[in-house]
Amino acid sequence: MALPLLILACSRASDPAGARERPTETAPVPRLTARSLRTYDAPEATQGVAVDARHFYPVANSVLAKYELASGVRVDLWEAPDPPLVRHMNSCLADGALIRCANSNYPATPMASSIESFDAATLEHAGSVSLGMMDEGSLTWFDRFADGWIAGFAHYDASGGLAYKDHTFSSIITFDAGWRRTGGWTFPASVMERLAPHAASGGALGPDGWLYLLGHDRPELYVVGRPPMGPTLVHLATIDVEAEGQAFSWAQDGTRTVYAISRPQRLVRAIEIPPVRPDDPSAARPFR
Repeated sequence: MALPLLILACSRASDPAGARERPTETAPVPRLTARSLRTYDAPEATQGVAVDARHFYPVANSVLAKYELASGVRVDLWEAPDPPLVRHMNSCLADGALIRCANSNYPATPMASSIESFDAATLEHAGSVSLGMMDEGSLTWFDRFADGWIAGFAHYDASGGLAYKDHTFSSIITFDAGWRRTGGWTFPASVMERLAPHAASGGALGPDGWLYLLGHDRPELYVVGRPPMGPTLVHLATIDVEAEGQAFSWAQDGTRTVYAISRPQRLVRAIEIPPVRPDDPSAARPFR
């Protein structure tokens, strides 16, 4: 009986499938450089900025401002009531007649989040959707996706984090129109190591269908695609930008222009993003 067992062991040792299980080296991720087009002064630009056809909207925790794109002049301002019911707006999205903002109770725990809506014309508060406590973490950004939403959730290593979940538990989740979860992905390791000890503070789908992400303080944009299989996104490119992380928005004219902030300098910048063309189109799929 010993001989058949020996043959079986040898057969397994020489099985080429075993070789496929060993990790392989990955090609370097392309690095590109963006070009700044225009700069605006905006003292409220500490968390992010939204943009529509005529205005941009910088956000600072419990403050939302409105500026003319053409002149750079502030035309309106909303401030949360005291004590603030809206304490940490992370990002905002110009969505038709509304400005929708991702709000959380950061740095309090357990983490809880909501989506606050404002009338784009008047900046009056127009509605609230509470997500309550979520295992996914703290809501930092969201965008339109399919018939619902795609959103980023953050965990942190230090302030505002949980003792049993560090930043590696951050993820990207999809929802239907009623904010019911429909799916999600984890970050690729090459992006996660650059986000540490935080998560993606900003995210938005580009006109090319790829997902673009900004971290908390590094001046670099990460481009990811959907994997052909499995739960981990594919890192397609890293783009150097003149913006130290935080939330951003794509221009609504279909160009490759984003509006991002310099938190240390309280600025909003219009930035031209170079085209992203994956070397292997089959390695990842666009989101739309």
